[in-house]
Amino acid sequence: MSTLQLYFAKGSTFSQRTRVVLLEKGIDFTPIEIDLQNKPEGYTQISRYGKVPAIKHGNIEIYESAIINEYLDEVFPEPPLLPRDPGAKAIARIWIDYANTRFVPAFNKFLRGKDTQEQEQGRREFLESLLYIEQEGLGKLSGNGPYWLGEKLSLVDISFYPWFERLPLLEHFRKFTLPSETSRLQQWWNIVRERESVRAVENPVSFYIERFAKILGEPTSVGAVQK
Repeated sequence: MSTLQLYFAKGSTFSQRTRVVLLEKGIDFTPIEIDLQNKPEGYTQISRYGKVPAIKHGNIEIYESAIINEYLDEVFPEPPLLPRDPGAKAIARIWIDYANTRFVPAFNKFLRGKDTQEQEQGRREFLESLLYIEQEGLGKLSGNGPYWLGEKLSLVDISFYPWFERLPLLEHFRKFTLPSETSRLQQWWNIVRERESVRAVENPVSFYIERFAKILGEPTSVGAVQK
């Protein structure tokens, strides 16, 4: 049995990040699915926030996906998912922080805003984030490479991708599609979504539509968005 245990939830964006890291690195691990509505006794002793993902590696227990993923990249260094150069690594970390503190909150506000005013604010912030990524992220860092930092997949790509898998939610519930000005971003997503690791942890569109129809209290019309 593996000495590394992964605690995850199937529908968790943050869990998907860590699952992809484990698969990309070929790390042997034991997956343990957590029902966040009915957490097993003692789970908060492993994940102090009671969230997923979390890992237990020998005597080490870590939670928060960005921290887990950097730990995995250091302990299992091949293939590297962050630059080794300190300056380039710092830039990558800035973009991971941007995903966590700007991009993700804008997505969530747009989708889950309590009223049309908050949703419209989320729409503006999300669109601004997309255009910023197009111009300042992929546009300047990737060069001619297919990924965020160039020729190889990195933790930056992995930090953003789960929300692109959920774009059909914005299309279905908020009538939003990626603007034509984000052609570089769309090319990036078309490449990332075909990676074996991403395909291994993806969920069908119907999974998200049905789940969020209950959360948002809106009709599904799932048949039109089956994947």
